[in-house]
Amino acid sequence: MSRKLMVVVMATLIMGLTWMACAPTSPPTRTRVDVSALGPQVGEQVPDFSLPDQNGKIWTRQSIMGPNGAMLVFVRSANW
Repeated sequence: MSRKLMVVVMATLIMGLTWMACAPTSPPTRTRVDVSALGPQVGEQVPDFSLPDQNGKIWTRQSIMGPNGAMLVFVRSANW
């Protein structure tokens, strides 16, 4: 093995072993969120609303309803 390759391999081994020694031994604890307190639940009717879209058109709950109802999907988006 060339000297340069040996130095790279040894440095990688040392960094890897250091990382393993410093890594947490248990996964981080996560706080559980009570989703029932966050708003309407699946299958519940949402309250009446009146909201503008990006073109200024006003949409209400009644205006989006089709013959089979409507499905609202909320997606957490990028930082706009």
